[in-house]
Amino acid sequence: MVYINDEIGKFDLQQALDAISPQRRQQALKYKFEQGQRLCVAAYLLLKQALLEQEGIAANPVFDYGPHGKPFIVGHPELHFSLSHCKEAAVCVLSRQPIGIDVESVGRYRDSVARYAMSDAELQQIQQAANPEVEFVRLWTMKESLLKLTGDGINDQMKQVLSVADRYRFTTTEVLQKNYIYTVCEL
Repeated sequence: MVYINDEIGKFDLQQALDAISPQRRQQALKYKFEQGQRLCVAAYLLLKQALLEQEGIAANPVFDYGPHGKPFIVGHPELHFSLSHCKEAAVCVLSRQPIGIDVESVGRYRDSVARYAMSDAELQQIQQAANPEVEFVRLWTMKESLLKLTGDGINDQMKQVLSVADRYRFTTTEVLQKNYIYTVCEL
C-alpha cells in the first residue's frame, strides 16, 4: 500500500517534530526552509502510519544505513520501506520484500538532463510523447524507484538502469491535478 501526504502545509510542524524520533527530528531540522522540514517529517509520519497499520508497531522507528546509504529499521530486518518527497508530496511504502518508491514534480522538460539520464530509446520515447515532461518524469521515477529498491542510489549509469526492468514490477501513478508522479518498484 502506498501512503501519501500531498497536503504538506496542513499539519502542525512543531507538534509533529515532538512526535518523531530525535534522529529524524535532527535530520528534519537540517533543512533550511520550513517546506523541506515539513516534507522530511511528513515522510517519516507516513512510515509510522504504515508500521502501525501493517505491522502493529507503534514505536518511532530508528534508522541505520547500508553501504550506499539505504536506510533500514533497526531491530526489524524483515521489513523493507522506501520514502520519497518532492515539492508537492511525501510518499512511503512498506513491505516484507525489497521495495522502492520515488515521487517527482512534473516540471519543465530539460533536454540536457534527459540526455544524461536516458538511453537513446528512452529519449525517443520522451520526444514522441504527447507530453514530454510527463513521460520524462514517469521514466525518471521508474529509474529512481528501482535504485531505491536495490540500494544503489543515483549513479553514473542512469542510462542503463531500466535495462533490467523486466525483472521488476513497476506501478506508476500520475497525479497531474496536483503536479506529481510516483512509481513503486517491486520484485
